[in-house]
Amino acid sequence: MPTEHSPDSPALHPGTPVGVIGAGAMGAGIAQLAAQAGHPVWLFDMQAGAAERAVARIGDDLAGAVHRGKLTDAERDAVLARLAPAAALSDLSACGLLVEAIVERLEPKQALFKDLEALVAPHAVLATNTSSISITAVAQALQHPGRVVGWHFFNPATRMKLVEIIPGLRTNPALLAPLRALSKAWGKVPVAAPNAPGFIVNRVARPYYAEALRLASEGLASFATLDRLMREAGGFALGPFELMDLIGNDVNLAVTESVFQATAFDSRYAPSLLQQERVRAGLLGRKSGQGFHDYRPEAVAAAANVVMPPSLSAANHTLACAPDLLAAASGSGLAHPLAALLLRLQAAGAVLVPDAEVPAGMLALGEALVGLTDGRTAADCAQQHQRPVLLLDLALDYASTTTLGATSSQADGAGLDALAGLLALANIALLGLDDVAGLGVMRTVACLANEAADVMTWTGTTAADIDTGMRLGTAYPRGPLAWADSLGAIRIVQVLTHLHQHYGDARYRRAPRLTRAALTGQVLHPAAA
Repeated sequence: MPTEHSPDSPALHPGTPVGVIGAGAMGAGIAQLAAQAGHPVWLFDMQAGAAERAVARIGDDLAGAVHRGKLTDAERDAVLARLAPAAALSDLSACGLLVEAIVERLEPKQALFKDLEALVAPHAVLATNTSSISITAVAQALQHPGRVVGWHFFNPATRMKLVEIIPGLRTNPALLAPLRALSKAWGKVPVAAPNAPGFIVNRVARPYYAEALRLASEGLASFATLDRLMREAGGFALGPFELMDLIGNDVNLAVTESVFQATAFDSRYAPSLLQQERVRAGLLGRKSGQGFHDYRPEAVAAAANVVMPPSLSAANHTLACAPDLLAAASGSGLAHPLAALLLRLQAAGAVLVPDAEVPAGMLALGEALVGLTDGRTAADCAQQHQRPVLLLDLALDYASTTTLGATSSQADGAGLDALAGLLALANIALLGLDDVAGLGVMRTVACLANEAADVMTWTGTTAADIDTGMRLGTAYPRGPLAWADSLGAIRIVQVLTHLHQHYGDARYRRAPRLTRAALTGQVLHPAAA
């Protein structure tokens, strides 16, 4: 039987003394969390005075919580009494849990843990807050690598609910259950993440940035238009360019480069010249005043490309020649997911008439066919049908969305104004997009679902942990696997297949788990079905 103080018997409980190394925003946040959960905490940083300044910032944050009625004065004082800056690394020798939150580079982390191993007791747990570095590699130089585990918090650590728990190849399995329990005691939602490049969140999230950068480079729309499309139609908390500016383009690019290198330079994770050039120019986002958007006080916010409907009739304030007459192959109209949009338009006064010449799953608006993007360009669809085509982008919920994106097969965008008039009946604004394969929301969601299914395929990570990670770690409106199930794996596979055919790029190869779901009718996330 292992003894209480052996490496095989980690002791993690609410009274465990905690040492945090690194007094930046993340380290200070973890230290505050630990102190609020009842642990005595020592905070150390190599930079003189950094730990003291971090403790002062924590005091300010707690004072704000008191002002908002979230804490009492006594509770604040108790938290601060449990928190102390450490003058030297040796001051952490009595800690049973050491959490590293230093620079995101392998060699400094290895060196730190080697120093800690010589200082602390055999049963002390060494946790790294790395966002993308292999836990096995971090522990490689230690005599007892089994005590090292990944414990990845999200910024700001005091507010973000998610934490990823990542075992390395030699991590002691006995660490995982206590660390999971401790995470919950700290008010976090833990997920079991694989020791693979980017773990769950930073891996599955790559397409949200990568596809946006490619779409902007190809000219689908402006940064402002794409951000509004992803927020208002896609339901994401922030558009991709707003989010990259908030994270910092240098930080976001560094994670992309780390995943790119760790995956043997897989083209799916290749950095974008669009972002690299901004980093080279110092346009890092909000922290530098400029990034993809301009945050300087004198800057005028860029407007999205909203398509104006036909002019209003001054006599009756209704749309002159209102495009409220739609045709379909049958009275049933469109299949899921556009069926909800059709019902909404009909409730707003649009009239649906039968027309046997309209292809199944599409509508006719005048001479133009209207359908949901399937990963092809509108020009490709128009060639197939020998009629002009208007392609709608995906929306999180067509029954309630206030914004949709669409493109026209005609170079001048002909037909989009009529579509804008139709959507205006239901108070939906139309964003004009260029004719780029897959459009914005559909292409992004398909690639997110594919990435998530790839993680399932090759690491065995559960659908529940992946979807929970993406909802809580990135505030996605829906887990990518549950989203794929709602659309149908067949549709996601169709979009990816068309993107692969259009670009000839291996980045759109399908995950085996996704292909199997499309062929067998299985769902990807059974618990969410």
